[in-house]
Amino acid sequence: MNEKRIEQVLEIERQAQGILDAATHEAEQLPARAEQEAREILERARSQAQDEARQMLAKAQAEEETAAILSQAEEKNRETEKLAMKNLDKAVAYILQRLIGRV
Repeated sequence: MNEKRIEQVLEIERQAQGILDAATHEAEQLPARAEQEAREILERARSQAQDEARQMLAKAQAEEETAAILSQAEEKNRETEKLAMKNLDKAVAYILQRLIGRV
């Protein structure tokens, strides 16, 4: 009967040692896993920041291009308007001369 008890105690001690070994092994791996996870989080954050920066840059460039095109269009409109006003003045003068000539 004593032998059976001793055998049980030894088995329990072996199991406890196995649990302790497994826990120790896992505890030793935790810092490496934590470091790897931190690196992955940093890499994802860096990648997202780069994507956002690219998008912001593209948007800014598009806005600059839009502003430049708009500016050119406005300048062309002003030139066209000046020519139209010049031609309008000539047309009015021509019509007035024709009217005066008929009167």
